[in-house]
Amino acid sequence: MPEFTPHCTVSMVFRPASDFEMVSNRIHEDISSAARCGDSLFVCCDETAGVDRLTLTEDGHWGNHEHFNLGDFVDLPDGPDGEMDIEGLDCDGDWLWITGSHSLKRGKFKPGKHDLQGGLDAMAKIKRDPNRYFLARVPLAKTKAGMVPTGADGERRAAWVEMKRKRSKLLGWLEGDAHLGPYLPLPSKENGFDIEGMVGRGNRVWLGLRGPVLRDHAVILEFEMKVTKAGFLKPRKIDGDRRYRKHLVPAAGEGIRDLEVDGNDLLVLTGPVTGGDGRSDILRWRGFAGVRTSGVVAPESVQHVMELPYRGAVDHPEGLVLWPEVTGAVLVLYDSPGKARLPKAETIEGDIWKL
Repeated sequence: MPEFTPHCTVSMVFRPASDFEMVSNRIHEDISSAARCGDSLFVCCDETAGVDRLTLTEDGHWGNHEHFNLGDFVDLPDGPDGEMDIEGLDCDGDWLWITGSHSLKRGKFKPGKHDLQGGLDAMAKIKRDPNRYFLARVPLAKTKAGMVPTGADGERRAAWVEMKRKRSKLLGWLEGDAHLGPYLPLPSKENGFDIEGMVGRGNRVWLGLRGPVLRDHAVILEFEMKVTKAGFLKPRKIDGDRRYRKHLVPAAGEGIRDLEVDGNDLLVLTGPVTGGDGRSDILRWRGFAGVRTSGVVAPESVQHVMELPYRGAVDHPEGLVLWPEVTGAVLVLYDSPGKARLPKAETIEGDIWKL
């Protein structure tokens, strides 16, 4: 059996949700993605409509927590307090890429609220949150306190894929796809379409899908973006009439939870497709940026780097960040954290793993 011992841990201290407008959830207990931008660490909670920044404190922890509402400079179709289900963050120099999951969700059976028939009725409902259709690149302004996501910084402007209340333009581009089209009407965690990782470099952006998983292959979509005259992001046609490339990555039946660029390679954090518990791994796709055609990624191009510890109902790996303070290491952040990961109020510990 592998020895599951991290190199060290990183402590992150957050402010209470009550300190911020339009934030009701305890952010540190619901982290869905992360990105390191120099001395600033950005994380997101999938229940809010914003991103959160931490910086290094004098006592060696990450704190000085600030929350930034994206609705302050983006006209969100479901309003500035509507759930965005942000699942992907990435830093490209002084730009921050952000994406929502673009997924549907099924109603839940709540034993304290529903009787058996009521639970059945609740689970028959499939909900669409239009704020989940967010995909953007926003400038980061440098301040003494840290990097600040903003609508404009000098001549640089935030841009996003145009959002409609009842329709995702990105999903519209995928409707006729032989592999992905049949899964678009399915809810997330049921092998439905669900973005959970992203990286961006220049005008290229890669989206890692938790679902669908096709046989044992996870899916990464690649776009080459341009900014339209109206100021929106729009992908160019790069694969015949398609506006995307499709990369099927051998992942032993697991979906993607996060992506991170490491030199010429792409690190892929994997985990279960459904809402159930299961193993999680880190893979390395070598030379990913040089691939300019759709297709199945050759197995010899994908290296299994490590298996992460499986802890059942707690500590689900969700965020993956290169950690320059330790050579060849990454920070892994967790959703559904166990009690041992929460040493005191508003504090959570992430693990540094040497690859």
